[in-house]
Amino acid sequence: MFYGKALIAADGLSFESIGHKILASMKTLFLMRHAKSSWDDASLADFDRPLNGRGLIAAPFMGELMVREDFLPQVIVSSPAKRAMQTALLVQESSGSNSPLRYEERIYEASPMTLRTVASQIDEAFSSVMFVGHNPGMEGFIRYLTGAIEPMPTAAFAAIEIKIDKWSAIDAGCGRLVAVFRPKYEMAKAVDN
Repeated sequence: MFYGKALIAADGLSFESIGHKILASMKTLFLMRHAKSSWDDASLADFDRPLNGRGLIAAPFMGELMVREDFLPQVIVSSPAKRAMQTALLVQESSGSNSPLRYEERIYEASPMTLRTVASQIDEAFSSVMFVGHNPGMEGFIRYLTGAIEPMPTAAFAAIEIKIDKWSAIDAGCGRLVAVFRPKYEMAKAVDN
């Protein structure tokens, strides 16, 4: 279920949201790769690298895009790596979301199967969730769920409709890729308009 501009259709089962059709009995998983990180300080461990200037611009831009596209999760679950945490916070703030933000250690450097395990343990109170994490896990998880091969550059965002009633049922091929947004393309498009 989405917050914002989503409308319940006459049949009570489907939602219409800016051209995206989502069924209420399904789950929605949003996947976001962290924004561009800094390599300026070679003494920092990978886990501790912050966002660079480009990342600090792209993350809030993507949060605003999520609002425009009506893709707001009910909860955000992020890797605790500094760059992912910063991305999640900037997206949350720029989208005006009051969704809770949680940190999950297993998302850091996670494989698609680890991400599946984390997703299978999501509280059933939430029908839409966003993971903020890292590659190659994000790309691999999209492929695992949907069969689609989609590049996920930094700050890219994907929306996946999951054809399940309970998160514990999440499995290979149960998803349909609804949309993918890449910041470089979306920012260039915004400048042209």
